[in-house]
Amino acid sequence: MCGRLVNTMPVDAMARLFDAVPSNDLPDESRYNICPTNQLAVAVSDSGQRRLRAMRWGFLPHWYKSPTDGPLLINARAETIAEKPAFRTAVRECRCLVPADGFYEWTKGPEGERLPWYIHPAGTAPMVMAGIWQDWEREGDRLTTLAIVTCEAGNGMESLHHRMPVILDPADWPMWLGEAGKGAARLMRPAPEGSLAWHRVDPVVNSNRARGAELIAPLPA
Repeated sequence: MCGRLVNTMPVDAMARLFDAVPSNDLPDESRYNICPTNQLAVAVSDSGQRRLRAMRWGFLPHWYKSPTDGPLLINARAETIAEKPAFRTAVRECRCLVPADGFYEWTKGPEGERLPWYIHPAGTAPMVMAGIWQDWEREGDRLTTLAIVTCEAGNGMESLHHRMPVILDPADWPMWLGEAGKGAARLMRPAPEGSLAWHRVDPVVNSNRARGAELIAPLPA
């Protein structure tokens, strides 16, 4: 599962990272508690040119009559993504790259309390997750929405949660974006051992209103 993100990368840094042309409606920088329905900056491939676009996190199937007509689809399971009616067209035709500094996950404490963890790359490179997107339109309202692709947890992360986002290496970006032929299905696997690190953070992040860099600071030992 992946339900909260951190992204502090400036727009020009993301544009350089993906060699993409940025749109003029990208969300604000340095966000430490990005929640579903917020806008995300994502990279897509459009007629041979990569573009950095803003999309709403929370995929809307074409049959939804309104944005609240059904469950909020923030994640898409890699194992069934090609079969689910909501996702099967998007995974073939509309894949994107979702940059982030990291994401949050929760475990349960001895009394059932929610204990937040911050998961991030073990090195200095940014995290880039696999996403799918599509345009949704109804009675003149139009939204571009996305879901983050998830797989079975690996890399030791199964101690925190049984699911994790699909994280892509730079060498895999062209194939995921459809620039390098077929074979994207084989990219939907757990991150390599040792590529991620994590630490406990203050439960203040449990609130979707929490803001600021202190949200990702490790709890004192």
